[in-house]
Order: sequence, then structure tokens, then C-alpha cells
Amino acid sequence: MEQIQGFLPIILLFAVMYLFLIRPQMKKQKQEKKFANEIKKGDKVVTKSGMHGKILDLNEDGTCIIETGAGKMKFERSALSMEMSGKLNAPAKPVKKEKK
Repeated sequence: MEQIQGFLPIILLFAVMYLFLIRPQMKKQKQEKKFANEIKKGDKVVTKSGMHGKILDLNEDGTCIIETGAGKMKFERSALSMEMSGKLNAPAKPVKKEKK
């Protein structure tokens, strides 16, 4: 019984690390992989380095061709930012008119 009580804090530490560090990271990786597989031609994207563009072509080797202001560039799909791309492709919200 005393041996179990000695290991209890260590076991609790690993449980807390799993719940707050490992599990959320695995969930984020799964979402990023899903995003990379769901992008399609014509989507507006932002790379993780901040480059804005439109997808022209998706290659089978995990890369894509993006048209930017500087021309056409080749990027890895994993280099696309999931957060910004979702906002760019969201439907436009109607503008509210101010009352006078």
C-alpha cells in the first residue's frame, strides 16, 4: 500500500500531462491533416509564413501551386495555415446600415 502511495503523485503527473499537453496536440494534428486533405482548387489560403494566395493546382506528392502577387509558387500543403484560410473562404457577412 505504501509503495502505491509513493507512485501516486507520478501517476497523477502523467495523467495531467496527457490531458493538458499530449491529447490537445494530437487533436490539432488530426485537424491540420484533415484541412490539408480538404483544400481544393480556387481556395484562398495563407501560408504559415504569411503569404496570401489562391490555389491553382494540387499535386499528389503533397505540394500545391499557389498564385500570389509575386507569381506562382510551390508550397507543401502542411505549410498552409488552417486558421486564416477558414476566415478567407467564409461567406461574406451583410453590411449593417446605420440609422440616421
